[in-house]
Amino acid sequence: MAVQQSAGQDPYFPDNGDPRYRVHRYELALDYRPVPNRLSGTARINAIAGRSALTEFQLNLADFRVGRVRVDGRQPHYTHRGGRLRVRPAKPVRAGAAFTVEVQWSGNPKPVTSPFGGIGWEELEDGALVASQPVGAPSWYPCNDRPADKASYQISVTTPSAYAVVAGGRLLTRTAKASTTTWVYEQSAPTSSYLVGLAIGKYQTVLLGDPGPGGVPQHGHIPAHLLPRFSRDFARQPAMMELFQELFGPYPFDEYAVVVTEEELDVPVEAQGLSLFGANHVDGARGSERLVAHELAHQWFGNSVSIADWRHIWLNEGFAKYAEWLWSERSGGRSAQHHAASAHRLLSSLPQDLRLSDPGRKLMFDDRLYERGGLAVHAVRCALGDEAFFRMLREWTRLHRGGAASTAAFTAHAARFAEESLHDLFTAWLHETRLPPLPLGEARRAV
Repeated sequence: MAVQQSAGQDPYFPDNGDPRYRVHRYELALDYRPVPNRLSGTARINAIAGRSALTEFQLNLADFRVGRVRVDGRQPHYTHRGGRLRVRPAKPVRAGAAFTVEVQWSGNPKPVTSPFGGIGWEELEDGALVASQPVGAPSWYPCNDRPADKASYQISVTTPSAYAVVAGGRLLTRTAKASTTTWVYEQSAPTSSYLVGLAIGKYQTVLLGDPGPGGVPQHGHIPAHLLPRFSRDFARQPAMMELFQELFGPYPFDEYAVVVTEEELDVPVEAQGLSLFGANHVDGARGSERLVAHELAHQWFGNSVSIADWRHIWLNEGFAKYAEWLWSERSGGRSAQHHAASAHRLLSSLPQDLRLSDPGRKLMFDDRLYERGGLAVHAVRCALGDEAFFRMLREWTRLHRGGAASTAAFTAHAARFAEESLHDLFTAWLHETRLPPLPLGEARRAV
């Protein structure tokens, strides 16, 4: 696993995360009551100090009542204001030493304020879901909220027995007691805090396809009345999984789940091993199939291979966009070159003030970043040719599986598969704002 941590605070979200330590495991025990929207929780966080002793550190946690904090079993001094839980241990943590933090909290969870509106915990008409990208994780649990600080998770959720709980990872146990049920999930793969997914609702569970020996189990969790439409709209997801494993390398997690809520969502939401769709994304006519491919592709690009900080968001979205085009190409639809030409025409009519390698916080989710990101990937494919391009992608996901990487790491990696320099290509597509010419080349069907 190759991890490239950013050296300091995230330039886009300097109030989130603390680079002075890293977490290697979260154990969360939650109790949630949907009707009063009441959440109480206990977190046990196993972490390792960085190169300097920790006289104090911070976690991100939204406006909850904090009932107890312990560091290695001892009571520290702490303050909790403005979404930051500042902790001063009774005894400084030595440089490089492991330490454990325990936090108890309770309250009514709600989205946290961000430049993109409220994000994080969403109370639904009958249940809840989490949509945390980019800084919504503190809306429901205390965390070191930076994308490169990846950890394993165990999540236990107790809720009334009428509700199902879905989280990314493997379901270990489901235990009913009186009127409540406790669901325990384990996500052993390193996971960014914003990618910890959770959905609580009244869902029917179905198996998508037959994974066969050694295959990837894929489950859908859907309101019963949406099942007929879902069955058509997601029917080709197993074929997508097969294609993406061929092109990108082995699926990086144990299982994959999709949840469809009763309510509409502006866009689907990816989490690790899990994607969440709104009722508006199932129409029985495969009208959102490109989004099914997009969210699945994020399991490789964004989730397994995460970004060192938010400046590199195109590495997530550009590759997921290009995966849409690859699925179209391989499933009998328009070719990637055709999609690239359409994207190029669109971008040529729009302002050209976006720098892909560092778009700035205001433009990090601009539609142009997705389209230009897909075009940049297509340009690399055209320059390398299919054999070298897909070999490069499989090696990228293998080398950085479970880690985090930067734009510079990707460009250096891709250059190793090129017969001629890619310097001018990357300068034009990633570091300048003017739209380069439409890429043309030997972008044949993937092999």
